[in-house]
Amino acid sequence: MTRELERAIAEVEKLPGPEQDAITAMILAQLADDRAWDEVFARSQDSLARLAQQAREEIAAGRVRPLRPRRP
Repeated sequence: MTRELERAIAEVEKLPGPEQDAITAMILAQLADDRAWDEVFARSQDSLARLAQQAREEIAAGRVRPLRPRRP
């Protein structure tokens, strides 16, 4: 455990039980959300690679216009 995490836990331990539970719920929810995004991102790598290749091909073929005009 890092020092910062130890310091944070020490501060949380000073709070009343319901506040500790609320902070715990927030941390666990954030960790679950991070894991879910990591899984979705990992599963999308093949699709992202295909889209990137398609974009490169369209750029090379001249079928793409810039979204904004280039500044001089």
